[in-house]
Amino acid sequence: MVDKNSKKQEIIDAFHFRHSTKKFDGNKVIPDEDMRFILETGRLSPSSFGFEPWRFLVIQNRTLRDKIKDASWGAFGKLPEASHFVIILARTDSDTKYNSPYIKDHITNIMHIPEEFQGKFLSRVEEFQRDDFKLLDNQRSLFDWAGKQTYIPLANMMTTAAQIGIDSCPIEGFNMETMNQILKEEGLLEDGHFSISVMIAFGYRVEDPPNPKARRNFDDIVKWVE
Repeated sequence: MVDKNSKKQEIIDAFHFRHSTKKFDGNKVIPDEDMRFILETGRLSPSSFGFEPWRFLVIQNRTLRDKIKDASWGAFGKLPEASHFVIILARTDSDTKYNSPYIKDHITNIMHIPEEFQGKFLSRVEEFQRDDFKLLDNQRSLFDWAGKQTYIPLANMMTTAAQIGIDSCPIEGFNMETMNQILKEEGLLEDGHFSISVMIAFGYRVEDPPNPKARRNFDDIVKWVE
């Protein structure tokens, strides 16, 4: 049996180890089985209603990497030496609206909700999207809903990587229109069903960060309401 305190310490150590790596060692490559393990923890991440509104693009093609590097100020200094580079796409409103073909297929063939219960389930989704979160007011609202969910697998993959000694850096430093155009030209957005959300570089650090992790005090962040 795994000792709980030892496991807790192992997890906390991983959080202290993880930092947004600015410079990767280009001579070190993440083993395929480790990278697949990291991606699997992203795939298993939770999502609203279980709809999984994301796709992970593992960009290893050097020509495409150069295009991304030149178009993204956040990736410019990291992408050339990173072992693996992942772009997380979010599904657009054509897939995330309660009555979309994607949702119908997902609840039928992935979630295996019986046909007789699908109507009631989708009515609840419609109520949530229309009234609770006001997501049907415009296309951007639905995309933002999907986009913020992509940060769940983003965080899980970075933590998983840290637990096995692999570094990472989340990247938002890019122009969305420019990046979407590059990905569209590569046929990776599936005719508007996806749009870029966030990017992650994975690899091995060249050097440790100069200072301990700086965070606000626990009691400044956490408030117990009893």
